[in-house]
Amino acid sequence: MRTRVGIVGAGPAGLVLSHLLAERGIDSVVVETRGRAAIEQTIRAGVLEQGTVELLTAMGVGARVLAEGARHDGIELRFGGRGHRVDFSGLTGRAVWLYPQHEVLKDLIAARLAAGADIRFEASDVALRGITSDEPVLSFTDADGTRVELRCDVIAGCDGSSGVSRRSIPDGDRTDYFRAYPFGWFGILAEAPPSSKELVYAHSDRGFALISTRTPQVQRMYFQCDPDERADDWSDDRIWAELNARVAGDGFSLAEGRIFDRGVIPMRSYVCEPMRHGRLFLAGDAAHVVPPTGAKGLNLAVADVVVLARALEEYFATGSTGALDAYGPTAARRVWRAQHFSWWMTSMLHTDPAGSPFDVKRQLGELELITSSTAAATHLAEAYTGWPL
Repeated sequence: MRTRVGIVGAGPAGLVLSHLLAERGIDSVVVETRGRAAIEQTIRAGVLEQGTVELLTAMGVGARVLAEGARHDGIELRFGGRGHRVDFSGLTGRAVWLYPQHEVLKDLIAARLAAGADIRFEASDVALRGITSDEPVLSFTDADGTRVELRCDVIAGCDGSSGVSRRSIPDGDRTDYFRAYPFGWFGILAEAPPSSKELVYAHSDRGFALISTRTPQVQRMYFQCDPDERADDWSDDRIWAELNARVAGDGFSLAEGRIFDRGVIPMRSYVCEPMRHGRLFLAGDAAHVVPPTGAKGLNLAVADVVVLARALEEYFATGSTGALDAYGPTAARRVWRAQHFSWWMTSMLHTDPAGSPFDVKRQLGELELITSSTAAATHLAEAYTGWPL
């Protein structure tokens, strides 16, 4: 087979890239190891920046986001037993939407298939070769057992942190920047009404907590824990007691209900540089991972492929490689800004097991600054709602 762009991975990066390329008249094939049902049923949280929602809407796949997603015009920072609202809309004129990632993927997959896109679900034995040549090859075994060699002009590696794309770059040709945090997030899904109209980020002497919502009937909540914690060791009563202890103060309490899902999420930061090797271009989690505190993961993936689609449009229209050559450095500038923001939010709100009373006082000083200074609050609001794409 032959295509202009071979896309490895049908996650947010791969599907958005496929759509943007089709708008520009550039053909592509998406190769994905999971089945469609597995992708659409893997529950993952999602906070969408305003720029991401505007892009999805412009692509024609934003109707459900706007109809079913929850627009949030701010967040609440809780510390010292009190809540303090950061008004995103008042400070920046921008907002975020709570809309789960798997719902975004449902919308994208349906739109791409309706447009006749070539998406190969349930592929196996995926491999890349010749990525430094003028015609790299993406090979795989199709769902029906047929071995396929897909010859491409360019390959986009959008297959996540454990995919084949990043591993196809020799160790000596890339630098891996990595940080593992000494804590994780204990996450639950509960059948309960919302406890707050907006996201609540809580700092306490017991550690961090995040109160979020999934639907009017289902709530998503997290609290900081040991990364080796066993979720099954916690009873529902113990979980609710811990969450309530971390958000307590000024009469605030959580609306409780049946917990039907629980798990521990590790916290880490990672960046691969360069994001390009020959004709292979990394995007999304294949190139970088951020701790979820800053709500940047899906949005960074979208930002990557916006840059890549523009560069590919120029290349196929004119033959110029200028924008393609600049892809990695251009995308990395936003990546490192998002890494800093995610690290900053994480370090400000979480209790470091090896920390000291000085660290706690420093955190409270930061939180007091944000909630008393318009300039500091605006910095947080601008970063959280997203920089222009």
